[in-house]
Amino acid sequence: MRPNYIINVLDDFNAICNDLKIGLSVEIGARQEQYEYYRDKLLTFPQKA
Repeated sequence: MRPNYIINVLDDFNAICNDLKIGLSVEIGARQEQYEYYRDKLLTFPQKA
């Protein structure tokens, strides 16, 4: 019974780690879009006529 418990705990841990990896890459993508948006807003200057 003890080995099955360890396997279940490790499976749960692996599932949590995979969820974090997926969530982290989504968060990184969102922050990259946010960075680019504000970078473009801050570094866009009006054209002189």
